Amino acid sequence: MTFSNAQNEVHTEEVKQEIADTTFVNLKDYSQDFVYDMKYATEDNFLKAKVYDCAECLLRYKTVQALIAANKEFMKQGCKIKLFDCYRPLSIQKKMWEIVSNPEYVADPKKGSIHNRGGAVDITVVNAQGEELEMGTPFDFFGIQASHNYKKLPISVRANRKYLKSVMIQSGFNSFDSEWWHYNLKTGLNDKVSNQKWDCN
Repeated sequence: MTFSNAQNEVHTEEVKQEIADTTFVNLKDYSQDFVYDMKYATEDNFLKAKVYDCAECLLRYKTVQALIAANKEFMKQGCKIKLFDCYRPLSIQKKMWEIVSNPEYVADPKKGSIHNRGGAVDITVVNAQGEELEMGTPFDFFGIQASHNYKKLPISVRANRKYLKSVMIQSGFNSFDSEWWHYNLKTGLNDKVSNQKWDCN
C-alpha cells in the first residue's frame, strides 16, 4: 500500500510539470501578488465601452512565468505590478476595431496584435500603499508624451518609467516605444493569434 501511494505521488508531480509554455492560464491561479484594474471590463477606457464580460487576466503560461519573475523584482522595492490589460481574444479585437477603426489606436484584427497572442500586458507599478507611480500620462494616452523617448518630463517620472522598463526587459519582455505601459514577451510573437475565451464565475 505504501508503495502504491508513493507511485501516485510521483505521478502527481509529473502531471503538474506538463503545462506547455503556450497553454492559456489565468494569472490569479499562479500568484496573488498582482493588482488589477482591467480597463476593458469597464467603460473607463478610450473606447468608452465595456468589451470584456469580466475582469480576468489570461496569458500564455510562459508569459505568466516571466511576469511573476518581474513582479518579484518589483516587490523587493515594496512595489507591485498593476495590470490594465492581458490576453485579448480576437473576437474582442474585432469588437474594438468596430468602435475605433484607426490602426494608430487599435490593431487591425486582420493582422492581430500580440495581445491576441497572449504575449502582451499593459501595466504600471504601484507602491506599498497601492498608489500608482507617476508615469506622466494616463494609461492609453495617445500622444507623444506617452513615448519612452519623450524627455520633457520631471526627473521623477523619467526615473519611474526607467524602473518599469529595466525590470521588464531583464525579465524577458520588450518595451513598445510609443506606449510606456505596453510590454511584449520577447518570444510571444512566435505564437498564433487566438480566440481563446475565459469563464466568468
